[in-house]
Amino acid sequence: MEATKASRPFKKPGKKGRETQVSAILESIADGVFTIDRDWRITSFNRAAERITGVSRRRAMGQKCFDVFHANICQTACTLKKTLETGREIIDSPVDILTSRGETLPISISTAVLRDEKGRIIGGAETFRDLSAIEALRRELSGRYSSGDIVSKNEKMQKILSLLPAVAESSSTVLIQGPSGSGKELLARAIHSASPRAKGPYVVVSCGALPDTLLESELFGYVKGAFTDAKKDKPGRFARAEKGTLFLDEVGDISPAVQVKLLRFLQEREYEPLGAVKPQKADVRIVAATNKDLARLVQEGRFREDLYYRLNVVKLELPPLAERREDVPLLVDHFLKRFNLRMNKRIASVSPEVMQLFMRYDFPGNIRELENAMEHAFVLCNGPQIREEHLPQELLHKARAAPLQLSAGKDALKMAERQTLLKMLEKHGGNRRKTAAELGISPVTLWRKLKTPGV
Repeated sequence: MEATKASRPFKKPGKKGRETQVSAILESIADGVFTIDRDWRITSFNRAAERITGVSRRRAMGQKCFDVFHANICQTACTLKKTLETGREIIDSPVDILTSRGETLPISISTAVLRDEKGRIIGGAETFRDLSAIEALRRELSGRYSSGDIVSKNEKMQKILSLLPAVAESSSTVLIQGPSGSGKELLARAIHSASPRAKGPYVVVSCGALPDTLLESELFGYVKGAFTDAKKDKPGRFARAEKGTLFLDEVGDISPAVQVKLLRFLQEREYEPLGAVKPQKADVRIVAATNKDLARLVQEGRFREDLYYRLNVVKLELPPLAERREDVPLLVDHFLKRFNLRMNKRIASVSPEVMQLFMRYDFPGNIRELENAMEHAFVLCNGPQIREEHLPQELLHKARAAPLQLSAGKDALKMAERQTLLKMLEKHGGNRRKTAAELGISPVTLWRKLKTPGV
């Protein structure tokens, strides 16, 4: 008599069945998981790992893990390497990785050894969890509001960042004004990323970099036969930005002819490709930016008044870095993390002398100039701290000649010095003697600086 379903003995799945089950489990969990062989080459990479890192499974498979993750510990203190050497699991170790989008992402990793049926080590496994939401909350609670690469505690910038969610949620046209290098493109990208259009395309047009005829065809596209070399239809940036955001950088530089066509789009939400006989509709949000005073250009007759008012629905004005000196230490710390990841270095800080030079310098090139100075320093610096000799010579000469801005400089320098001391102390596991030796000061001086209020 045949056994009923309920009484049938459990049959263990075969090797192929077990592999299928394991694969299904890995694909269903929210944490990223990857495995490596003894040569550090990735042998599996689940769907969550693709989502968190932005790296496809096809690209990751067979690559060495440090070529995929670019973590701040890959070459110097690899957690998975420790696990393979000791056989001990490591749970919830915080690290930063560099995603395929070039963004720094905080994650928490756990590692384990993989063994075959005879107990021999054949590789390792690592799971990781995205901590960006937790990190954002921590920054907000600590008084440091950040949106992507926008880092500031300046009052004007805080006001802009506080408005950002409401601005992003709306569909209104945004005009961002501010000097070159002040972060206009970062703000535009942050608006797009926080908006309902975030899954749509984000298309950038540098209006000042293109001549009028080329700018017009780039924006609106053209149809076959519109001119001699138009062999086939070419969609413009408006078409490419459908359901997304079109960022018009340096909009104050566009010609009167292009101004007319842009005005028509803002009024009617339609445009005509070159050579077309009928207009096309487009569902595109416009974010424009300029380093010029558009109101003054209107008065001078160089910019259409009606276009100005169409662009100026929501206006955000970014201050120059010289007006937000209290942000310099925060930005320096931000660039330290970014370039450590990008260049695979372990530079802990800038010297107090470098910070003092940064605080007294006006940075006419704004944040971009500071970023370039930090990148220059990273190229030359092979130690744990950036010093004056690592800075660009032109900046060094100008900064030394500039007066220190005491209004913002004093507190910022104290904060920067304390940050430097704490980082160096952390590097040496809390050992004050080693920290003092590397800084070139006595342990007593280090103790006094750490104990002094406000330092």
